[in-house]
Amino acid sequence: MDPSPCIAIYETARGNGSRLQKLEPSHRKAAGSRSPSCTIEILSDDKCQEIYGFGGGISESSAYLLSGLPEERRRSVLDAYYRDSGYTLGRTPLNSSDFSPESWTVSARPGHFTTERSDRYLLPILQEASAISDNGLWLMVSPWSPPAYMKTNGSMYGGGKLKKECYAEWAGIFARYLAHLRDSGLNVWACSVQNECESVRPWETCLYTAEEETEFIGGFLYDALSSYGLQNTKIFIWDHNRDGLYRRMHDSLRNSAGHISGAAYHWYSGAFYENVRRCREEFPDMDLLFTEGCIEKPAAHDAWYPGERYAHNIINDLNSGCNGWIDWNIVLDSKGGPNHAGGACDAPVIIDEDGDIRFHSSYYAISHFSRFIRRGARILGTKLVSGRIPSAPDGVAADLIEATAAENPDGTIALVLLNRTDDEISLSIKLKGTEASSTCPAHAMQTMIFND
Repeated sequence: MDPSPCIAIYETARGNGSRLQKLEPSHRKAAGSRSPSCTIEILSDDKCQEIYGFGGGISESSAYLLSGLPEERRRSVLDAYYRDSGYTLGRTPLNSSDFSPESWTVSARPGHFTTERSDRYLLPILQEASAISDNGLWLMVSPWSPPAYMKTNGSMYGGGKLKKECYAEWAGIFARYLAHLRDSGLNVWACSVQNECESVRPWETCLYTAEEETEFIGGFLYDALSSYGLQNTKIFIWDHNRDGLYRRMHDSLRNSAGHISGAAYHWYSGAFYENVRRCREEFPDMDLLFTEGCIEKPAAHDAWYPGERYAHNIINDLNSGCNGWIDWNIVLDSKGGPNHAGGACDAPVIIDEDGDIRFHSSYYAISHFSRFIRRGARILGTKLVSGRIPSAPDGVAADLIEATAAENPDGTIALVLLNRTDDEISLSIKLKGTEASSTCPAHAMQTMIFND
């Protein structure tokens, strides 16, 4: 590489076996003369949204699996996330979710409240992860369903709604559970009203319209949280897919009496990054938080597509205005569970039946962001000066390289690159009148670190 402000490159590539390997810029080999080329300009004066961090979902299934490991092996997994990869955000359910070994609730009947089940698996893992995280773990709590007796369909499964006459009771239980986590030493930073509030599934679900959600927040939940000294806890709406994000944000803020911090969203509907961008442009004071995504079938250990899907989504979410990015289950078993509803998904870390631990490509993909873009960073504009594929297989022009950049609180700049093509690509990176030359292998992720 030519003399430049680039001080390090970290690389994960399908073909050469590197996994977050640190490269000295001077050791990056030159590309062949036939390699396609790409020029990216980092717009250091174009400072965008603040980043709260990256993280994963600590479901009961994840906690259950980790609790069954010997202490040293359990600690190695948690260290990989919360020390090595710098996870600073986490999301955990209130009551059971589909990723629980079985269904349960903290309130099985009126006047009843117990944390016995959540304290068995979830609480110890949450506390251990929080203790490891050097930057402090900010926790988000999301219910998949209120207790069955509070719902119109009499079940935690299959949709249904929270009965109007139960709004106050559910808000009180909600706040009491968050206070229990806080009193157990956890930083309860945020909550959402409901996971996937327009989803009807054969597992824990509950439906809310925008009007119902804002009524619950403004008339009940905020006051309940305040009564426990949790009035500064961020409250997020929606917590569902990108396709409905802008509509829900628009409808909710139009009807809201306040106390909404922003919107949470998932990836299962597809791209729809323009909805994230519209929310950022029209509601600049609102937080936008990606709170769930996963590969919806178990993946082979050497599968590369999960990592590319994660990196592609994170880059586009950050460039569209997202403040933070939270994966789903941090750990699952080799069958994609346990899941009491019979579902199966992939996770960045898999624990086999014999206790062996496998790190999938998605773990390395998230780490390219979480290790190098720190809490308090600001996303910077990037401009693809050259490097378009004139005719991709679907007939639509595409970028050779996908990129996002962030300026950290210490002034360093992290540029994360994704090459999903079959070619090694020659790179030219422009920053403040300087230029760095390098290469990115086929099907690779790179993080380049620059001194400002």
